[in-house]
Amino acid sequence: MAKRDEWLAQVQEKALEPDLPICDPHHHLWDLRPDSPEPRYLLDDILKDTNSGHNIVSTVFIECHAMYRVDGPDATKPIGEVEFVNGIAAMSASGLYGKTRVAAGIIGHADLMQGARAGEVLDALDLAGNGRFRGIRHAVAWDADPAIRNHRTNPPEHRYRDKTFREGLAQLAPRKLTFEAWCYMKQIGELADLAKSNPDLTIILNHFGGPLGLGGYDGKRAEVLDFWRKEIAVLAKCENVVAKLGGLNMDINGFHWHKRPKPPTSQELIDATRPYFEYTIEKFGADRCMFESNFPVDKLSCSYTVCWNSFKRLTKDYSKSEKAKLYHDTATRVYGLGT
Repeated sequence: MAKRDEWLAQVQEKALEPDLPICDPHHHLWDLRPDSPEPRYLLDDILKDTNSGHNIVSTVFIECHAMYRVDGPDATKPIGEVEFVNGIAAMSASGLYGKTRVAAGIIGHADLMQGARAGEVLDALDLAGNGRFRGIRHAVAWDADPAIRNHRTNPPEHRYRDKTFREGLAQLAPRKLTFEAWCYMKQIGELADLAKSNPDLTIILNHFGGPLGLGGYDGKRAEVLDFWRKEIAVLAKCENVVAKLGGLNMDINGFHWHKRPKPPTSQELIDATRPYFEYTIEKFGADRCMFESNFPVDKLSCSYTVCWNSFKRLTKDYSKSEKAKLYHDTATRVYGLGT
């Protein structure tokens, strides 16, 4: 971690538009992860980032297989993660740690391959969240290229088509819970079909639907972008889908920032990724888009301040109303937050 901090410290920037209220709707919390850019990311760690210059008023935690229960049936083990995060959220809500309300909303995990029985786990997760639980993520990110790591849930290629998975998914909307969709770009079409089949369910697309840049995709940025645009255009027609803008600083995206002697500046970041942001905002509209940090995962490539500065460079000439939606209002509305 010390080496990563030393590398990131080579690029220092002051926060742009420091008074603009932000809800960061996508971050993780964990401990004892030696293979991560941040082996430990708990309350003091995220506060170090959120207090680095931008006006982060609230955040939403997204599941990451942290602090699962070691005992009991496999289906109930993810309840431990929500219990863990709710404790951190309660600490933050005390006000003793500053104005940012960390994990004001909590997204957990339930194995939707339980089918209708997933409803019992959803109810237990809701109870563990003590009013903060907002939905689940059951990631299905998969690609045939061996250079691309598939998600830890070990999904098959067409998980979204699975009848049992869909029976589990059907348990969310009646409980007014949301679904986080983390898939790779060749699965976006199946996500669109899933959204059409569940019009009452709010679905949040993570990380632009995973445009890839490793293995057979390396050096094919134009082809990837063209394919991705066609898929996103179809998905955007589903009014129940909301898009998160961020998460492109992972190794799978193929920008290779983390391999450079120095990290990128915010201008370099947005220069490289601008087409993804602009096209998604064009197709979904500010009412259905929200910027995300994806920290500490994206800390592989940049600091928290630089990450949000890159977004603000993109929106420099946007209207006050558009900025309010993209940075705060869409997220707080979708996740039902007070701040």
